[in-house]
Amino acid sequence: MNKSDDLEKFAHDLQKQILEQIKKQYSEVAIDHWQNPRNFKRIENPDVYAKVTGPCGDSMEMFLQMKDDTVSECGFQTDGCGTTIICGSVVTELAKKKSITQALSLVSADRILEILGGLPDPDVHCAQLAAETIRKALADYLSRKTGAKH
Repeated sequence: MNKSDDLEKFAHDLQKQILEQIKKQYSEVAIDHWQNPRNFKRIENPDVYAKVTGPCGDSMEMFLQMKDDTVSECGFQTDGCGTTIICGSVVTELAKKKSITQALSLVSADRILEILGGLPDPDVHCAQLAAETIRKALADYLSRKTGAKH
């Protein structure tokens, strides 16, 4: 083996060890959303936009396209950690293709945690940030809609 092969083997073994540690703290669902985040994108000219900064300093942005009071498309961006990405991915999947009423009833930190099989205590605030951001976007849409009728 040459040095390049040694380095490649070391990197592979280290990656394997890290993944084993992650599997001890996170469910398969969480790991899947981490490795394959859904809706991790900015939507140009969204019908609804919201940005929330959590107490940890991480920010999340939500971009929603609406059609007939239904979330037809949604995306999110964050400057947060991997767990924040996981939670954004889950919450956008919960809201996508749902009516405003359905989405508001489904998106909560508790629901995100239930889907993910829980999170380590220091990461629970990530679920709260994701739920708060999408709920703010949905509430802003509703307030604009009802305000426009008066």
